[in-house]
Parts: sequence; structure tokens; C-alpha cells
Amino acid sequence: MPDILLVALVGLIFFFLLLSGLYIHSVLLGVGLIGLLLIGRGQIIPGFLGNDPFLSAASYTLTTIPLFLLMAQFILKAGIVKDFFTIVYNISRGKKGLLGALTIIVGGFLGAVSGSGTATAASLGQVAVPELQKHGYRSDLAGAIAAVGGSLSGIIPPSIILILYGVITETPIGALFIGAVIPGFMIMFVFIMCMFYALARADKANPVETKTAPKNKPISTTRVITVLLVGAFISFVIFGGIYTGFVTPTEAGAVGAFAAFLAALILGQVNKNFLIESLTDTVKVTVMVILILIGAKIFSRFVSLSLLPRKLVDMIGGLLEYPVLVLGLLTIVFFLLFMFIEGAAVILMTLPVLLPIIQMMDVDVLWFGVFISVICTLGLITPPVGLSVYAVSGVSKIGLESIFRYTTVFAVVVAIVVCGLLILFPGLATWLPSTM
Repeated sequence: MPDILLVALVGLIFFFLLLSGLYIHSVLLGVGLIGLLLIGRGQIIPGFLGNDPFLSAASYTLTTIPLFLLMAQFILKAGIVKDFFTIVYNISRGKKGLLGALTIIVGGFLGAVSGSGTATAASLGQVAVPELQKHGYRSDLAGAIAAVGGSLSGIIPPSIILILYGVITETPIGALFIGAVIPGFMIMFVFIMCMFYALARADKANPVETKTAPKNKPISTTRVITVLLVGAFISFVIFGGIYTGFVTPTEAGAVGAFAAFLAALILGQVNKNFLIESLTDTVKVTVMVILILIGAKIFSRFVSLSLLPRKLVDMIGGLLEYPVLVLGLLTIVFFLLFMFIEGAAVILMTLPVLLPIIQMMDVDVLWFGVFISVICTLGLITPPVGLSVYAVSGVSKIGLESIFRYTTVFAVVVAIVVCGLLILFPGLATWLPSTM
């Protein structure tokens, strides 16, 4: 079968299976097996199915994922997210713009201590959206602010996308975490600027009166101290501990989970249901990630044996002399992929094809990981997948279309500004890791 026809047929099968509603890990596994059969390598499938699933799941580096997920579950189920927003609400009393900006900052901070974008967005949708509405925000803009705040966990460490990228490319996960810090804060800043602009336009077009709200929301001193201490400690362990080399990313996840559990214990939230729900949700997400990893491993076998990366390099050989142009094209491709496919799956199915191209252009592999993570963050707030938007809409009952109208614009602005700056100034992602 001609090479072009083979690639076209496999691509067609992939999108047909995806549109049929199958889970992405099943699609990757099925397409990988079909591709191996089409290139005449069916006899090696039993060997791959016997070894690859175990080798994919047995990686020590992957232990980082369940530890950070467990930490996230303890934080969310202990009510710490709600307490954080209560503190923010009391600090920003009467200042409409400040409340919106602080909501986005809290979303980034919670992404740092939880690593769960969807859960953070859902929590902000429950506790932040009503307060934003009381302060005069339109419902759709309030939902968009909660969604973009939750999406920051895609880039703010501990990002599962960065962990998977590190596993596949054998890049130090600690260095990836530290490299994502500056771009993460850049995205946060751009989101806040977009929020102020959208707020000004919304007020001018259709002013919304601020509803009467209590001057202060009650929260005990014990809760305030506990929440602030656990937040500061976990952030210090994740950023400071990894940066100084005092702890590895896996150890940071373990220490963070223990600290979150102690906080829940102090706050009186630990009981049988707390433990069962936290462990169950952690296992569910971890198994989902591992299944995607196994499916992607078989898919990458097909990609390697089909020599697709080499053929792609030959096709675009002339463009490799213009790295900025290639990276600009990759930004568009990844942006489109993250709009339709879950982030972890995109990382795992594209790296086998694109990594050789990146290496041939002498692009820093660490920088590329941070770059992809930035685009993945945008995928959480763009249609039709937009998991952060779905989470906020589900808990706040605000229409998806109205939230997407704001978040899509936010995502395009970040793609142009932050991705453009990262391409022009790679040191934004590589400088901090170089000082570790």
C-alpha cells in the first residue's frame, strides 16, 4: 500500500472511531493495532501486547500522578477551596475588578496545590460565580472567570501534562515544573487583563447593578490559619523543594498529600466517606491516565515502524531551516488538537511523530514541553471539549455557549501573546531550570 494512502486510511479510521464515541485510550490502541496490520507487522502484535502495557504502567515516574491526585482530593473534599475563596471575598470587599482578578489568581494557586483543572474549575463555579454575580458580574463573564482560573492547572505545576511529557521524553519532571512557572504567571496576567477589558465592555454595553451582599463572610480563625499554612507549605514544597533539589517531584507529591490530609484532619473533615471518596476518585483518574498511556504506547509502535516521522521530516525538510515558522504552524496544529481531544492523549499520540522534528531543529526539549503545556491550558477553555467550561457550566447552570464566547477569546489572546513570546524568547521557559 502506498505510504500516503496508508497514512490517510489510518487517519480516517482514527477520526471515525473518535467520532463514534469510543474512549480515547481504546481509539489509540485500536488504531495502533490496525496500523501494524496494514504495514504487515501483525506477527509482532502479541509481543507488544504482552510487554508494553506492563512497561508503561510500571514506570516509577508515574507514581507522581496518584500522589498529586490524592493531594488534590484531600484539598477539595476538606473544603479548602471554599475557604480560600471566602478569604479572597473578604479581602476584596467592595472592589469589583479586584474580586475577579483574585479569583483567577486563586485558580492558579489551587492548580499549584491540587493539579486538577476540572475539579478546581467546578469548585470555583460553585463558590466564586455566585459572589461574582453579587458584585455585578454578568453570569457568562463570571462563569468564564471561574473556567480560566481552573484551566491554569494545565501549566501551573504539578501539571499532569508535564509529568506525562517528562515520562515519554525522559526529561526531568522537576525541571519541567520549574520551567513552567514564568509562562504560568504570564498566562495568569494575560487572563486578568482580558478579564478587565471584558468587564469594562460588559458594563458599558449592559450595566449590572451590584446586589447587596453581607460585609464579611464568616470564617473561623482556625480555618484561616490552617488554610493559609497548608497552602503556603504545599507551594513551598512543590516549588522551593523541587527547585533546590531538597525533594524529588514524587516526594513532593507524597509530602503534599500528607500535609493536605493533616489539614483535613485539623478542620474535622476526615471520616469514612472522606477517605473512600478521595481514594476512589484518585484511582479512577490514575487508571484513566495509565490506560491512555498504554494505548498511546501501541500507537507509537505503529508510528515508529511506519517510519512516519522520517517521511514527515523529508516532506518538510525545507521548512526546518525556519524554526520560528515551524513552531508557529505547530502552535496552530496543537491548538486545534487540544480543542477536540483530551490533553494527555494529544501529548502521547503526537510526540512520537513530532519529537524527531523538534530535535532536528535543535529546539530545547524542555522548552517544547512547557510550550505544549501552555497550549494544553487553552484547550481546557475552548470548544468543543473545554473541560473547565463544562465543569463550571454543570455546577452553575450557566449556558456553555455564553461562557465559551468569552473563554475562546481569552484563549486566542494567550495563544498569540504567550506562545509568541515563548517562541521569540525561549529563556522564559529555560532560564529558571538552568539555575537549579
